[in-house]
Amino acid sequence: MQDAEFGTASLPAGRDAALTALFAAYQRQLVGFALLLVDDLATAEDVVQDAFLALHRRWFGMRDNQAAYEYLRTAVLNGGRSQLRRRRVRATARKNIAAADVPSAESSALDHAEYDAIVRHLGELPTRQRQVLVLRYYLDQSEADIARTLSISPGSVKKHASRGLAALTARLELTT
Repeated sequence: MQDAEFGTASLPAGRDAALTALFAAYQRQLVGFALLLVDDLATAEDVVQDAFLALHRRWFGMRDNQAAYEYLRTAVLNGGRSQLRRRRVRATARKNIAAADVPSAESSALDHAEYDAIVRHLGELPTRQRQVLVLRYYLDQSEADIARTLSISPGSVKKHASRGLAALTARLELTT
């Protein structure tokens, strides 16, 4: 149907009657238009329904009731654009979720095996070296904090950390 189907005299008086007439005359055409935009019938029908709902809410604020079809066409166009934007946002979010660094089961198993080996070899170190390494790398304490905690000098902390790391590294290299 053409835009000019409803002349000034032919559009029924009253919001509900006019909207009913517009719906009967243009709903299929507008759904076809929306379908070309969004490529999904259910979404196209929703876009058109939202356009008619918006026109219903704004009917009394319109200066020219004959401009209703143009309003509907513009609302469908904008609604279709909004749907396409939402799709892009969802697709991007899905891509980001899929691309997130989720370790595989194999890498998790290897990480767990490495952790077990470190803990086992850490237990084989002399007490002071083990204490220094645990305080430094597990509790993230500074050399000064470790020295205060163990009541030893900062130089001793450095010595025990260096020797402990060297022994731990050597033991880990032997097991791999």
